[in-house]
Amino acid sequence: MKTQQDTATFGSGCFWCSEAIFSRLEGVTEVVSGYSGGDEPNPTYGIISNGTSLHAEVIQITYNPNVISFRELLEVFWKTHDPTTLNRQGADVGTQYRSVVFFYNEEQQKTANHYLEELEKAKIWKNPIVTEISPFKSFYPAEKHHQDYYKNNPAQGYCNFVITPKVKKFEQVFSEKLK
Repeated sequence: MKTQQDTATFGSGCFWCSEAIFSRLEGVTEVVSGYSGGDEPNPTYGIISNGTSLHAEVIQITYNPNVISFRELLEVFWKTHDPTTLNRQGADVGTQYRSVVFFYNEEQQKTANHYLEELEKAKIWKNPIVTEISPFKSFYPAEKHHQDYYKNNPAQGYCNFVITPKVKKFEQVFSEKLK
């Protein structure tokens, strides 16, 4: 019997951080760092890093919806970055670091909008949520050296000081959802 698979694409700042988090979730079979949301075909990191291509750094998640739902992925998405900072996550600044959910179908769109409405009503953050919910158009995988960056470069400074604390916090909050 073939395992059911679905796809989600999220931008929540640096794709190295996002990939390190989502790849640890039970039911997630693949996480690919890449670019989405712009019009430039086949963008490279050099092209998107200046912010003019309108692409965001994203992760494309392949997951088994019988194990983890799109709503559960959204919960991790919104709890592991600051959705109130426009075009910024920490020291990373520019449109390429925006908070965005790219939906693939009407069901994902409804789920994302409903979850966003719940968060806004709950007033969890002092500032308004600026997360974009946009239709998926295309995805371009990032260069090979960006894939599994945290796993392959654990001693690198950015990994130690930025990603490791995020991963540790994530593992505490979502311990029941880990592989």
